[in-house]
Amino acid sequence: MVDVPPPRPRRALRLRPVGDGELRLHHRVVHGYRRAYRMAGEGPVLVLIHGIGDSSATWAELIPDLARTHTVIAPDLLGHGASDKPRADYSVAAYANGVRDLLASLDIESATLVGHSLGGGVAMQFAYQFPERTERLILVSAGGVGREVNPVLRAVSLPGAHLMLSTLRLPGMRFQVGMFARLMRLLDTDLGQDAPELLTLVDALPDVTSRSAFIRTLRAVVDWRGQAVTMLDRCYLTEGMPTLLLWGDRDSVVPVRHAYGAHEAMPGSRLEIFEGAGHFPFHTDPARFLALVEEFTGTTRPAHWSREHWRELLRAGRPGSAAGRPDTVRNRAVERDLRQASERSAT
Repeated sequence: MVDVPPPRPRRALRLRPVGDGELRLHHRVVHGYRRAYRMAGEGPVLVLIHGIGDSSATWAELIPDLARTHTVIAPDLLGHGASDKPRADYSVAAYANGVRDLLASLDIESATLVGHSLGGGVAMQFAYQFPERTERLILVSAGGVGREVNPVLRAVSLPGAHLMLSTLRLPGMRFQVGMFARLMRLLDTDLGQDAPELLTLVDALPDVTSRSAFIRTLRAVVDWRGQAVTMLDRCYLTEGMPTLLLWGDRDSVVPVRHAYGAHEAMPGSRLEIFEGAGHFPFHTDPARFLALVEEFTGTTRPAHWSREHWRELLRAGRPGSAAGRPDTVRNRAVERDLRQASERSAT
């Protein structure tokens, strides 16, 4: 039995105003590429990893509060935000390597990783490649734990995607996309929950270089059938690593059923569902997000990695059992969704 430290005192759930310089972008050249990041606070390290097409700016309103008790580092992944956008490797493994190298250049040995969407997949890959550097995992609407993904992303992975995305820069297209997003929101669709954020992603692709990096990143994880990369077959390796899953129940990008599947596949993980939230629950309810992160990091001990434990987990081969196979986990999640829907209709 692991002793659990007492929780930190609960603070007021109010976002602190952003101070001068707290969200200023810093830059480091790693492997010849300029990488941007935001850094604030002091204490245990929290690394915030954004999703595809996004940047560290997505965490802007949260960083000052998190920085009260943590050293917060929010990178712009290569090909995103203010980082360089070369013709390079944009695989999940390469991103995990990039996060490790940035942390090493900042003289940081280990951290708690908070990953959203693609960033969740990067965080899981980081934990898989560098378990000795991973203290905890906080996965927010994470990719990489199921095959389903929004059909728009599947379409953008097809040949001709460059032309499709370039049409978004034509005169009047931004207005039309905005009108469609507002209509989806007025109709109270799941897609409409994330309309403001999705419009921001459109604005983040202003030129050929940005669009090319976006497509390279997307094609590394998505094809016409859905997500092509999964961590479900290795999720059993998170045993002993504190893991928190945060999901919106109206996520139109990565369905909430993936949260249940990941929770079942990750021994000892904790799942929190944000009712009425879409793909960005930390935007929908930032106060609850902050409270959960602080409570989780304050009441769990950092994972202790050892070669012996890692070897035992690998030899146990949990993926070979029916309970750990991705198809079995996914089917159970689907069955749960159907059962819950039936119960709601009955009432």
